[in-house]
Amino acid sequence: MDKWLFAARFFKTRSLSAKACELGRIESNGQLAKASREVHIGDLLQVKNPSGAFQVEVLGLSEMRGPAPIARTLYRETEASQQLRLQLAEERKAMPHFEGSREGKPSKRDRRQLGKLRGRT
Repeated sequence: MDKWLFAARFFKTRSLSAKACELGRIESNGQLAKASREVHIGDLLQVKNPSGAFQVEVLGLSEMRGPAPIARTLYRETEASQQLRLQLAEERKAMPHFEGSREGKPSKRDRRQLGKLRGRT
């Protein structure tokens, strides 16, 4: 399972794909899949990775990681999965964007703004 997920480019490294299997983020035909599980053509996989959740049908087998166009031929994403991912992407675009906190010490300007916020002049 971990070799196929790596070859199909769902994860950047094989160790990340094995870890996803350990954490229960991969399901094969409705059952949690271990990293050592055999993948067969026709299996229905649920894959949860940082870029989203995918429901795919296995169309081909490979243990070697190759170019992305070849990796896309190893699986087919279901229509429901595509619609859900597009809907979530639209919702993310509609949400307001907040600037994350800065690392390290506040700048002189930041300290002045904090002082004004706290009521100091």
